[in-house]
Amino acid sequence: MDFNFSGIKSIFFENKTIRQTIFKNTFWIGLSSGISKILKLILIIYVARIFGATEYGKFTFALSFVSLFVVFFDLGLSNIVTREFSREQEREKELFSILSLKVILSLGTIILIFLISFFITPDPTIRKVIWILAVFSAMGNFSEIIYAFLRARQKMEYEAWSIILEALIVMSVGFFIILTIPSIINLSYSYLLSSLVSLVFISTFLHFKIFRLKISWEKEIWKKFLLISWPLALSSLFGAIYAYIDSVMMGYWKQITETGWYNAADRIITVTTIPLGIISMSFYPVLSKFFKKSEKDFQKVWNYNLELMIILAFPLIIGGFVFASRIINFIYGQGFTPSILAFQILIFMAGILFISNPFGQIFIISNQQKKYFFITVFGALINIILNLILIPKFSLYGAAVSTVITNFLVLLLLLKFAFQFCSIKLLNLEISLSFLVAVFSAFIMYFVISRPAIYYLNIFLSSIIGVITYLAVFFILKFIIKRFRYINF
Repeated sequence: MDFNFSGIKSIFFENKTIRQTIFKNTFWIGLSSGISKILKLILIIYVARIFGATEYGKFTFALSFVSLFVVFFDLGLSNIVTREFSREQEREKELFSILSLKVILSLGTIILIFLISFFITPDPTIRKVIWILAVFSAMGNFSEIIYAFLRARQKMEYEAWSIILEALIVMSVGFFIILTIPSIINLSYSYLLSSLVSLVFISTFLHFKIFRLKISWEKEIWKKFLLISWPLALSSLFGAIYAYIDSVMMGYWKQITETGWYNAADRIITVTTIPLGIISMSFYPVLSKFFKKSEKDFQKVWNYNLELMIILAFPLIIGGFVFASRIINFIYGQGFTPSILAFQILIFMAGILFISNPFGQIFIISNQQKKYFFITVFGALINIILNLILIPKFSLYGAAVSTVITNFLVLLLLLKFAFQFCSIKLLNLEISLSFLVAVFSAFIMYFVISRPAIYYLNIFLSSIIGVITYLAVFFILKFIIKRFRYINF
């Protein structure tokens, strides 16, 4: 009994080897991210069903507007903290000054959101929701800097507990509000409460169990980190613009109901990208560590990372496109039928994100934030131009097309610039073959799940059959390739 417990503890709570550490981090981040996003999706589904597309559109418009300013709460510090502290643990004492900087950034951003809210909407209810969600975002971003510290130590289990706690609170309080005192203002308070409890929990835990916290006001440390992080901060700003500006523009142009339909589809897309966040956060500290220590190990981990993304991207696109109408009708009901086509368009964006994420990470790991900044500026400008052209003509569908085109162009630029400065082989024979095998496997999957006998089964059973078909074809082909020694596994 003791032996088994020790073995389990070693796997899930200690960092022993590269593979075991990646597995441990992936497990905890996957568990927390999956539980959090699924619980919040369940809440949002009931919010949309009970409030309707218009009221739901008001809430998502407010949330999208606040999300445009999230970067100012952090200015790229979280990623830099993880990168720098994972390489030099003795620098951890600099966290004290970063915490004081976060206080200043949070207060300044809340004031900025408050002032601009008077110009973005005449609706007093939406403005109040914006103010509440601004404080919610500030608390969430303060927790993020603590999570960044824990990621540097590759102790993501503690972050996972905090994220799960926050999701449980927002869901339980949110359902209580929906069933007793339903309003989007009260719903916003449930988000605020969950963020506050999560921040208190993770801060207290870190202070008494891992690393005693205090506030320091060393401006030299502020300057040092901001000089490193500003390109990443601006990149995040422009990334937020082409992620949320479509909803803000539709809301500003009084397309509130359309905003509700659009975000109903987008929320499901967000859940489909759960594996993306899990893999990204799990690999980032390891890639950062090996970037300077071992090119061979870095190449090995990079191949593993990108191949996982490729394997996941194609069945997601095919399955989402084929089952779009069944998914939307099952989750939201007939009142959200306009969301179906938007979902079919946006699912291509999700697949592109899977492929582009590893290339975006390598810019941060290799200290090429400035190049990444210019790429995101380009993406934001293209997205705004496309939205100005397409949203007035095609509403939510124009916004969806703009998003897909923008993300595809950004992927092309990431590839172009990454090849110029990276010393490892970003696209090698192993990766290329995995890509071709994934495309062929996805084609077979489409043929199977589009047959009426499979398509009209229970949606979960149809999806499982599709996934099994894809994986079976993929790994059979990989086995054949390995057998004939085209690549090594």
